Amino acid sequence: MNKNVFISGASRGIGKAIAHHFANNNFVVVGTSRNEFEFDQKSDNLIPLKLDVTSRDDVADCFEMLKSKDLLPKILINNAGITSDQIFLRMKNEDWDNVINTNLNGVFNLSKIFVKNMIKQKEGRIINISSISGLMGNPGQVNYSSSKAALNGFTKSLAKELGSRNITVNCIAPGYIETDMTSYIDENQKKKLLETIPLKRLGKSEDVAKLVSFLSSNEASYITGQTISIDGGLLMY
Repeated sequence: MNKNVFISGASRGIGKAIAHHFANNNFVVVGTSRNEFEFDQKSDNLIPLKLDVTSRDDVADCFEMLKSKDLLPKILINNAGITSDQIFLRMKNEDWDNVINTNLNGVFNLSKIFVKNMIKQKEGRIINISSISGLMGNPGQVNYSSSKAALNGFTKSLAKELGSRNITVNCIAPGYIETDMTSYIDENQKKKLLETIPLKRLGKSEDVAKLVSFLSSNEASYITGQTISIDGGLLMY
């Protein structure tokens, strides 16, 4: 049985937690980052790879390399993402372009090249990591929120196309998770933030990893086209 997993943006935070979770459950994980990196957990099941998901040439080369090593994924986790926060009136063109290219075009590039093999195998899981910002918006994040909101539509449309091929496509929208991206929050901001979260705490990367694991499993074979918030109750509607 193919137990290969591909995770973009796996060098830290949520992506790294997902990679470790799968590796610890005997999956072979190819994890990527734009820069050279090593996993801090040594395992034959963890394969670090430098990859720019915005470069279609790089993605094509990656595909051929994985194919030659029988590592094409059954499970694709589109997690790579960047922020370049700025209020809209001061947002530079490159702030918009860079975020859209990584957070949205990168998902297109990876999904497009790997989905053909999933169709051939008549099996697959695609999970896109969005954000609560894509559902509720966030001042100073017009670019980031737009890129993540777009993943929700991408997920629904692709799920409808691939459902008959036994491939599910789902989206996860994390809220405030303890990662480098939230480390900038000072104690006063954190206190105010926690007042808006019913569970009164930030989430952990492992919380997201467990949800990804479930959606990748046979137990979730009848779930597709969904965007699932994991946010401690922050967004309820």
